[in-house]
Amino acid sequence: MIESKVEDLKWMQEALVLARAAAQRGEVPVGAVIVHENRLIASGSNTREERQEAISHAETEAISAACRALSSWRLSGCTLYVTLEPCIMCAGAIYQARLDRVVFGAIDPKAGALGSLYRIHEDTRLNHRLPVEGGVLAGDCGAILKEFFRARR
Repeated sequence: MIESKVEDLKWMQEALVLARAAAQRGEVPVGAVIVHENRLIASGSNTREERQEAISHAETEAISAACRALSSWRLSGCTLYVTLEPCIMCAGAIYQARLDRVVFGAIDPKAGALGSLYRIHEDTRLNHRLPVEGGVLAGDCGAILKEFFRARR
């Protein structure tokens, strides 16, 4: 299932709304949505500070919500849209959930696991691979992160 570029932009805008809300709560501004059959089924944003849990990333929050929405740990037929390239932990969760596709905004040169530092999604040693598209609204996604960290320095 390959969504159109217009759909990718639409869903990334939704993820950006969540990222902005996370920033207002003092969280690193990352937002994620999961789409199934052209319908939003789950969303998440970083909640590490609020929950004081290292694993409370936008992607893991959205994946957990999507599993509940579909009553399945397998998220076949789903696409994850996230404003920042997933880290190793989130790439592992994406792999475990069997997502069909990931679209992300800004690259993460320090921790990115879907293209920047690692390419978990293409590792032939694993039994699930998936297409990944990075750079969708990268300027907007990167700007919100830069602004957030600039304000904290």
